[in-house]
Amino acid sequence: MASRSIKRAFKFRFYPTDAQAAELSRTFGCVRKVYNMALAARTEAWARQERVNYVQTSAMLTQWKKSEELAFLCEVSSVPLQQALRHLQGAFVSFWEQRSKYPRLKCKRKSRASAEYTRSGFRYRQGFLTLAKMRDPLDIVWSRPLPEGAEPTTVTVSRDAAGRWFVSMLCDDTPQPKPATTNAVGIDAGLNALVTLSTGEKITNPRHERRDRARLARAQRELSRKSKGSKNRARARTKVARVHARIADRRRDFLHKLTTRLVRENQTLVIEDLTVRNMVKNHTLARAISDASWTELRSMLEYKCAWYGRELITVDRWFPSSKLCSACGALADAMPLNVRTWTCDCGTAHDRDVNAAINLLAAGLAVSACGAGVRPQRESSRTRQPAAKQENPPAKVKLPSL
Repeated sequence: MASRSIKRAFKFRFYPTDAQAAELSRTFGCVRKVYNMALAARTEAWARQERVNYVQTSAMLTQWKKSEELAFLCEVSSVPLQQALRHLQGAFVSFWEQRSKYPRLKCKRKSRASAEYTRSGFRYRQGFLTLAKMRDPLDIVWSRPLPEGAEPTTVTVSRDAAGRWFVSMLCDDTPQPKPATTNAVGIDAGLNALVTLSTGEKITNPRHERRDRARLARAQRELSRKSKGSKNRARARTKVARVHARIADRRRDFLHKLTTRLVRENQTLVIEDLTVRNMVKNHTLARAISDASWTELRSMLEYKCAWYGRELITVDRWFPSSKLCSACGALADAMPLNVRTWTCDCGTAHDRDVNAAINLLAAGLAVSACGAGVRPQRESSRTRQPAAKQENPPAKVKLPSL
């Protein structure tokens, strides 16, 4: 498979000087101000049944800069302000195409602040990155090198709720496909085992949020006792944010290592199409499902398979992977979540998760061979079932044996 060029972001942490931090903080505030004002103007026009586009908001920005009360917008680089208007235009396009909700205001108390610079807003030479309106380059921790000969096309600077500064550089890259292999694997997502493979291997769920739950609860109790608007409350809020950042960083690191290993070892990967958005409505399992982060797991598998020449097959969420006997194809009447092992009428004993992974692999190979999806007949009442692993009503399903 021939390599193709892609846009790839490389994220690094950096440590700004006091002057750089002050300049970036002003830029974040101006970006938020311009975005909210443009959104308000477009909303008012929308109420009058008029449509305002990016060009018109750009003209508005020019007029805002000339006013006395908004003269501070001239003190920061104009590039992030224009990019904020472009992002707003993209948000409205997504809304019109029914891919997202109506754009919302950028709240001052949101956890993350960012500003985006295009080529005219930064200078990158010999490993040193200097942003507009700054004299000195950023003190970046180069945890990994950029692709050889790569030049950033876009730079995004951000500060998270924990007060950490990051810079993300968008570069052209050409990932080299992994060596071809004949291995194929079915992947069943779960809670006790984060993923169960059709080979029988189970990857234990690290439960990062549960491991830090006591620390998080203590930090949140301390925050609740602080007076609103005080410096002590700001420090306590930062402590809570650091615990959340620790959980998120560890979870992301684990998922990267797991998905990289799966993509490296297998040519074909088969997963189930789970509607996590609906599943977290089950308040008994919502916390555990969110901690497992199945959506991020699938996202990583998707782009890594695309990068490295692997095939990712998604089986319909209504496919009864857990209730279907992988030996004879018989379908059990019911399979509550507390049933972890079961024996089919044919005498085959099944581990629930391993059996599901084997069935997913068989279904995925059938999809790959026939070019058709596995979409069993649905029932309208199924949408009123509890939000767990969705399964199909009883039916006879035959799949190719492995």
